[in-house]
Amino acid sequence: ELDDIVLEATVSTIVRAFQHNTLTVEELVTYYIHRIRTYDVDGLRSIIKLNPDALTIAREMDEARANGERVGALHGIPIIIKDNIATGDNMHNTAGSGALANASSPRDAFLVAQLRDAGALILAKANMSEWAYWMFENGPSGYTALGGQVVNAYGADIDPFGSSTGSAVGVSANLAMLSVGTETAGSIIAPAARTSTVGMHPSLGLISRDLIIPLSDQLDTAGPITRTVADAA
Repeated sequence: ELDDIVLEATVSTIVRAFQHNTLTVEELVTYYIHRIRTYDVDGLRSIIKLNPDALTIAREMDEARANGERVGALHGIPIIIKDNIATGDNMHNTAGSGALANASSPRDAFLVAQLRDAGALILAKANMSEWAYWMFENGPSGYTALGGQVVNAYGADIDPFGSSTGSAVGVSANLAMLSVGTETAGSIIAPAARTSTVGMHPSLGLISRDLIIPLSDQLDTAGPITRTVADAA
């Protein structure tokens, strides 16, 4: 039943479903967790860590809407965050490296705080190319010591490319509607192209790089990966 509402849905479609009481945030999050456990954990490996508090947060968001509290434009929309962007919660910030397996952040990165202020629910951290890829030559895109090899949902023989591989594959496989990746020179655009998603590389400086594990001070920026241009906007 939820497939008819959620599968390939856009943000505007889901917001209307919330408003018309045909879907709750808890149902939406449960749907995505089920898909992650079914298709990703032993398959695509685009997710490196699920938010253990996601369902609790979802219930709180449903209660807030029911009580008539002010909600943001992204209220209840689950988002995947690349695992080199800090979240000040019960998820680690590792860049896929075993050396940072237990590294946590005392607060959200600025961009994550902005997403939460808009009502977004941080569902999971995305697997990636370890250390944003450029730490070795001839290594596979989308591989980390902690998360293993990200597999393109369109076929295991299709290189997912770039370093924001989990962010792109997660969206293309309907594990969330929105994700955030980071790019140095193609790490958003390339995996988006390989997964039939929409990736945007914003102009340098438009999005804060606060608490993002960097590769290049001259080039790095975060940006969205979605299924539609409207959702990216």
